[in-house]
Amino acid sequence: MTRMLIVGPPGSGKGTQAERISDRLGIVAISTGDIFRANVKGETPLGLEAKKYIDAGDYVPDSVTNKMVRDRLQQDDVQQGFLLDGYPRTSAQVDELDDILTAEGEKLDVVLQLTADDEELVKRLLGRAKESGRSDDDEKVIRHRLNLYHTQTEVVVTRYAEQGILARVDGIGAIDEVTERIMTAIDAFAAK
Repeated sequence: MTRMLIVGPPGSGKGTQAERISDRLGIVAISTGDIFRANVKGETPLGLEAKKYIDAGDYVPDSVTNKMVRDRLQQDDVQQGFLLDGYPRTSAQVDELDDILTAEGEKLDVVLQLTADDEELVKRLLGRAKESGRSDDDEKVIRHRLNLYHTQTEVVVTRYAEQGILARVDGIGAIDEVTERIMTAIDAFAAK
């Protein structure tokens, strides 16, 4: 069974790579961003609450996010493993995820961190905004989100590095090249 996370700054390719890893390993990819966007589009109460935070470039509060992830990890399709994309983003969410997994007698196998230069990420995200019209991708909001990543989420990376389950992967380059780097990192952890 494979239980893993993919983390990295906004625009580092987490969503694209999560789909590819999911296909290769036959595990479900769980993106909190996709769940939030679906709720926003459907104008659900959660979606309306989440939209305020997403549009400002802020994280959706832990109380909402934790409940959503706990419920999602109880579903049958995660029994053979999962890849979480976009969670945990804070130290408190790491504690919550540990509690969720411990209650099921499970733990994470590997945490993949995609790395990329901030200026490259700004350029990528501005390009994506033009293509998709995402309201959360103007330069001011992008830089705010990158700052949040550096100040809040890097604590998550440090905690997993201390546990010895962090694999850093260069997220710059062709999509196929990045995928191969990730699969090499996963294979290295599987061999331990």
